[in-house]
Amino acid sequence: MSKSSADLSPVLHTQDARGVHTLTLNRASTFNALSEDVIAALQAALDAIALDSSARVVVIAAQGKAFCAGHNLKEMRARPELAYYQKLFSQCTRMMLSIQNLPVPVIAKVQGLATAAGCQLVAQCDLAVAASHASFGVNGIDVGLFCATPSVPLVRNIPAKQALEMLLTGEFITADEARLRGLVNRVVPVDALDAEVEKLLQTLLSKPREAVAMGKALFYRQRETGIEAAYQLAGQSMACNMVHPVAQEGVQAFIEKRKPQWPAAVS
Repeated sequence: MSKSSADLSPVLHTQDARGVHTLTLNRASTFNALSEDVIAALQAALDAIALDSSARVVVIAAQGKAFCAGHNLKEMRARPELAYYQKLFSQCTRMMLSIQNLPVPVIAKVQGLATAAGCQLVAQCDLAVAASHASFGVNGIDVGLFCATPSVPLVRNIPAKQALEMLLTGEFITADEARLRGLVNRVVPVDALDAEVEKLLQTLLSKPREAVAMGKALFYRQRETGIEAAYQLAGQSMACNMVHPVAQEGVQAFIEKRKPQWPAAVS
């Protein structure tokens, strides 16, 4: 049986403009499930961006009605082997951590359903903008599979009891509920989604890359430590940031009441 044209097209569309790398999941027929090839494609793209000194922002988007429906259960059911599942979840974890480890902000552009590992993907991104009709869930429990790996970034986004309720009941929340709980930053009608993401991009692109990179790295490191260690990390980070040319220029511009002229290497 021949494959459809959709199956023959790339699982991930990539675009780079203005230092904005847009990674678009392109398997609408499977609700952009995180199959082995989709995870591999995302990993390859993230690895390449990590080496690109001109990269400024990453946007993860999707084609079709769903943003991402989680792991491909049919693919997983075909290989009922512990070693296979361990490898699959290890590969997915590496991809998710690559998002956090990038020195640039990563935005989830959520145009539809985000469930299980798809909700994990949203939670793992630094920022998220959602269409008002989007919905979010970690409903693996409905098929007897507690969403353990999705729970890791989920509970780092929303309060514990709200996260556990989602995980134990499998119930979905609306985009507005997701914003109130802290899973997404902004919610707009679907026809305004592109414009809202662009607005956020313009703001991020106006900031110096080095300061953003230092800030993002510090943010995640301090979050996992006790408060005294967090303050030590933060103080050291601010001191290093302050002696950097971008901060020196920014402070001088503030004193002189003018717009900063960021050094060419980071503009």
